Amino acid sequence: MTRTRTAPRRIAAPLTAGLLAAGALALPGQPAHAAGSVVKVAGGQGDWRLTVDGQPYQIKGLTWGPAIADAGRHLPDLRSMGVNTLRTWGTDATSKPLFDAAAANGIKVIAGFWLQPGGGPGSGGCVNYRTDTAYKDQMLAEFPKWVATYKDHPGVLMWNVGNESVLGLQNCYGGDELERQRDAYTTFVNDIAKKIHGVDPDHPVTSTDAWTGAWPYYQRNAPDLDLYAVNSYNAVCDIKATWERGGYTKPYIVTETGPPGEWEVADDANGVPEEPTDQAKAAGYTKAWNCVTGHRGVALGATMFHYGTEDDFGGVWFNLLPAGQKRLSYYAVKKAYGADTSHDNTPPVISSLAVDGDPAKVEAGRDLTLTVRATDPDGDALSYQVLGSSMYLDQDKKLTPLPATDLGGGRLRATAPDRPGVWKVYVKATDGKGNVGIETRSVRVVPPAVNGTNVALGRPATASSYQTGGGDCPCTPANAVDGRADTRWAADWSDPQWLQVDLGASTPLTHVQLVWEAAYAKAYTLQTSDDGQNWRTIREVTDGNGGVDDFDVSGTGRYVRVHGTARGTGYGYSLYEFGVYH
Repeated sequence: MTRTRTAPRRIAAPLTAGLLAAGALALPGQPAHAAGSVVKVAGGQGDWRLTVDGQPYQIKGLTWGPAIADAGRHLPDLRSMGVNTLRTWGTDATSKPLFDAAAANGIKVIAGFWLQPGGGPGSGGCVNYRTDTAYKDQMLAEFPKWVATYKDHPGVLMWNVGNESVLGLQNCYGGDELERQRDAYTTFVNDIAKKIHGVDPDHPVTSTDAWTGAWPYYQRNAPDLDLYAVNSYNAVCDIKATWERGGYTKPYIVTETGPPGEWEVADDANGVPEEPTDQAKAAGYTKAWNCVTGHRGVALGATMFHYGTEDDFGGVWFNLLPAGQKRLSYYAVKKAYGADTSHDNTPPVISSLAVDGDPAKVEAGRDLTLTVRATDPDGDALSYQVLGSSMYLDQDKKLTPLPATDLGGGRLRATAPDRPGVWKVYVKATDGKGNVGIETRSVRVVPPAVNGTNVALGRPATASSYQTGGGDCPCTPANAVDGRADTRWAADWSDPQWLQVDLGASTPLTHVQLVWEAAYAKAYTLQTSDDGQNWRTIREVTDGNGGVDDFDVSGTGRYVRVHGTARGTGYGYSLYEFGVYH
């Protein structure tokens, strides 16, 4: 079940291996509790079960996202969902409050230990598992210390060594060396498993990867693992057949699953991954759980992704309660785990979301009208919010509210983002009872159309400086007057800087349009000149914020110049287009 991913998707940051390697963490003096549970993988080939103190235990879990300081507030909610297990990616001195809150609510934790390069494609932190004995020795010493600290805690279910590193090593190595590194890594995981078993014989040890293609390495090199673990989303229903074909002799758990991720969906008309609807996401959790439980005697349960509250790009894609508001997926998991949802007030259901006009030509800063069809199963009055994300422009995951007016009848008029490029636009429908429905569409923001002729187009341009290399450069002055949205002028990283264009003859001017890249001018003047030496100011800006600057102007001149005096970022000035109209 080989898969690759085009974008990272970790929402909750694990404990960094760098802190562990540096030995920067102090050990608590005493174990948290006197006696924990005895957890075993019982039974035999194809008829395994997990037991806790001799009683059967099916993992009905979620991955943990909130701050550990908030564990006491969230754990009762998790218990009400039928959750009996949480999964983490790192274990250290800060983990105790989570173990305590979990145990107090009858919940146990799959406690993770982070190894580089964790997180699969897109992750850093390359380690040479064949030669880096210092790193391996530090982990071999550090992890068992935390096992000794928490092994008697009733909140511990098992230990999980590493996350997606067999796949992630492809970012560090290739060819035969990649194979050698994967063998070395899984051999090292086995060394850790043996050390953990020596300290704690009462809790199983597993290791998570992002594909079942990692399992042959574990089968060959890690016989001391008690069970396997895998993160699998849209392909979760293929695991059973893969396990049967592989001739494996250990059971497994699914440590992340849910609806399809960015790396598993087709691109939309604007060339970005098409996010599943809220209803499709909820169905994805139900499907995943049914496939896990359908592999009886081998799949011992799952911790689905993700009990998180982050209200950002990744949070909307995967979190069950972004900003603390529950959505359809939250209730789908609750129902899958056998909890009663019959008396719950449930979220609004958005059946459609459409962008009026052409979503590939949304003018920056102008009206953007959306039509949303939403109903509430409980008859609650709905309110709406519109937000935008520039994730596919600059990897910024935050959601920015877009000013919007509810026109009635499901129509919302918002102000489009000011920066050209592909944006995600989100509509939230809230019911005032702690529930939310969220849908999203992509739009391609373009500079607004300008009446008149762009007399700067293709004319000779000069500048105080320009970047000759790096990234998409050389970024010459001519790039700002070539009529293309994907080329730019970029100046040195200092003030002041200028760009000027020679119109060929004295020309009356009525409008100027500046299309800034992320590195914009906070303060600048627009100037004209008859000789390229003596300048007249026709516009001064002191509060620039990037994006598209559109100005009606009045003036004449053969030369027109934008003169930057204060940068808006630490980088140089950067212009996609400098349009001059008459």
